[in-house]
Amino acid sequence: MDAIDRKIISILQENAETPIQAIADMVNLSTTPCWRRVQKLKELGVIKKQVVLCDSAMLNVGVTVFISVRTNQHSQAWLNKFANHVKDIPEVIEFYRMSGDVDYLIRVVVPDIATYDTVYKKLIRIADLHDVSSSFAMEQIKYTTALPVDYCG
Repeated sequence: MDAIDRKIISILQENAETPIQAIADMVNLSTTPCWRRVQKLKELGVIKKQVVLCDSAMLNVGVTVFISVRTNQHSQAWLNKFANHVKDIPEVIEFYRMSGDVDYLIRVVVPDIATYDTVYKKLIRIADLHDVSSSFAMEQIKYTTALPVDYCG
């Protein structure tokens, strides 16, 4: 991956609807070679998919909750069951297995605390959890889906 590919990725991460001609102009290529590079990035899996980012407040899910989960269970079967059920909860938008004191970190968006309580009750029904701790975001200071491109080869 060269500097042109990195620039193309940066442009598309800012706006995936940028016309190929505009991208080509920004990276000093003609349209066809630029289009080929984009296709190659897709084939390689560098570009996984193109999505629409929505305003959480406009969709009435402006409350962000970070849920820390600790468990006494560490078998693959337990993880599979827990993960499969958590993935099915639509309010869960991020879900990570962690190192350190917390086993899992879950990011949830909801309209209010009452709806969060419903999500919480779903979580504790799924599996035996040792500890569940929730933190409500007070203010979003930075939010981006754009990944840094300076580290790819």
